[in-house]
Amino acid sequence: MSAPTPPGPAPQGPGLQPPDYGRPSQALITRADRGYARFLAAQAPDTSTVDQDQDDAAGRR
Repeated sequence: MSAPTPPGPAPQGPGLQPPDYGRPSQALITRADRGYARFLAAQAPDTSTVDQDQDDAAGRR
């Protein structure tokens, strides 16, 4: 036999977790967005404008 089901929702006690447990906070999402934007903004140097030393090395041989 099982215990009867209470008619209303169970009261939140100190041992129960709030409904949004496990969901990230808005502050954490904002911080992650800034980090991702910084990651996307960091680009490798353009190889067409960077002075390559390969031509100089070939000319000295």
